[in-house]
Amino acid sequence: MEKNVELDRNAAMEMIRVSGQQGVPVITVDGQVIVGFDQPRLMQLLSQAAQAKPKPKLGAAIADAASQADKHPGIPATGAYVGKVTPGSPAERAGLRSGDVITALADQPVQRAGDVQRILSGLPPGRDMSMTYARDGETHYTTIRL
Repeated sequence: MEKNVELDRNAAMEMIRVSGQQGVPVITVDGQVIVGFDQPRLMQLLSQAAQAKPKPKLGAAIADAASQADKHPGIPATGAYVGKVTPGSPAERAGLRSGDVITALADQPVQRAGDVQRILSGLPPGRDMSMTYARDGETHYTTIRL
């Protein structure tokens, strides 16, 4: 607790030093100081920050395999069930088809659809990664570039 208080105090002192403001809300976004409730400026900087860091996209609708098991007998009980695959997407280029179940991505196990989103959010676009998926009771391995 004392360490957190010290870190908070140091952060507050740094904000006062950077902004020259004391007693008003101050936040920084990518090194830009926002003083008070300058919402238009805050929204502008947040928008710029979001655009500057494109997030990799799989290009396929996915759902928890467990939620699809009744509708699609024989699929694995865990993983990310692939629904529609977007034409020209990384998923299509990697050979994924509707009905496949992703079981590993970037050497990390996939237990449910949320795992795919979590793994993708931590990766830069343009990177090649391994992917394991199940199709018709067989395990397939491929490389996907996002």
